[in-house]
Amino acid sequence: MTHQLDALAGPTSTLIPVSLLTGFLGSGKTTLLNHLVHQPELADTLVIINEFGEMALDHMLVAHSTENLVMEMSSGCVCCSIRGDLVKTLRDITWRYSRNGRRWFQRVLIETTGLADPAPVIHTLMTHPQIASKYRLDGIVATVDMAAGMNTLNQHREAVKQAAVADVLLLTKADLATEKQHDALLRRLDGINRAAPRWDVSNGEIAAQKVLNLGLFTASGKQPDVARWLSEEAYAESESHGHAHEHHEHNHEAHDHSGHDTHGHAHDHGEDHHDVNRHDDHIRAFCFTVEQPIAEETLADWLELLMSFVGSRILRVKGILNVVGNAQPVVLHGVQHIFHPPVTLPAWPSEDRRSRLVFITRDVSKDVIEKTFHALAEGVAA
Repeated sequence: MTHQLDALAGPTSTLIPVSLLTGFLGSGKTTLLNHLVHQPELADTLVIINEFGEMALDHMLVAHSTENLVMEMSSGCVCCSIRGDLVKTLRDITWRYSRNGRRWFQRVLIETTGLADPAPVIHTLMTHPQIASKYRLDGIVATVDMAAGMNTLNQHREAVKQAAVADVLLLTKADLATEKQHDALLRRLDGINRAAPRWDVSNGEIAAQKVLNLGLFTASGKQPDVARWLSEEAYAESESHGHAHEHHEHNHEAHDHSGHDTHGHAHDHGEDHHDVNRHDDHIRAFCFTVEQPIAEETLADWLELLMSFVGSRILRVKGILNVVGNAQPVVLHGVQHIFHPPVTLPAWPSEDRRSRLVFITRDVSKDVIEKTFHALAEGVAA
């Protein structure tokens, strides 16, 4: 991390956007995909699916990745394992799906296996030299089975992580869930990922625009939507309400899907006040704000310190930073202890010049983040 800040990258809107579709076994990913790929917005999308999908995908641009070749990095860290065949697939599809030297597709959608930890795929997109130079992560979409979701979250840590790092949560099989299951799972998801918009999905049907263009940069090249990407207000709500015993509408665009939006449910917890605490998933989400510009040395040392000691428990970091000596804001995005090269935005999105970093962690408190930063900042100042 120390040297990454020395050469800040330019905007990455010209790279091929990649959407990651994750979700536990049987949560309806392939059914969803079959509906998505028939929509005009995904006509030019190349879909990478597992060889053993639940059903065949009726779409002309399909590549298969068995995801059974794992190339472990020299550090031996499992979370950094790069799936060798996925790298090969992403590297080869630009010429395999081309005609007269022109690429057929404009975006990629990867369906992961139900048991998959999404981190290795994200790491590949962020850091692999042959991949990061062509692709960018557009967003992580996770399907959650409303009927079996609570049991899945109780038994499988990967499912909690999938939901925690998602940019959007798609709630499937609501017709099979009781009202009690439905309400309990929504409260559970409040504690795991308050910021992600949630959409009800019936028989795999969802409007494509709800799962595309979730990243900081869009294919249309419009100004980066920093406020939507950070969703810092949602994390402020999460902190003030602990494990979210009251559900606020934090995404005002997420209000209409088949006349039904999960954000519109009013939760009167009453007797169930302790239900969420009984299922503590150890996920902590918060926004850390720094009022004054940050010295580049402090920033690099702080992130290096965090990554060295608690990196595996920092699931995702997003931030816009005011770095000393930079008139323009710097955007930072990390997953566990791997960071995407910092990107300099053309201008600040508002008059607010504070640095804001959103953390999603497993058992790492805001207090730890703040104390380590201030200790290093004061040391540099001294």
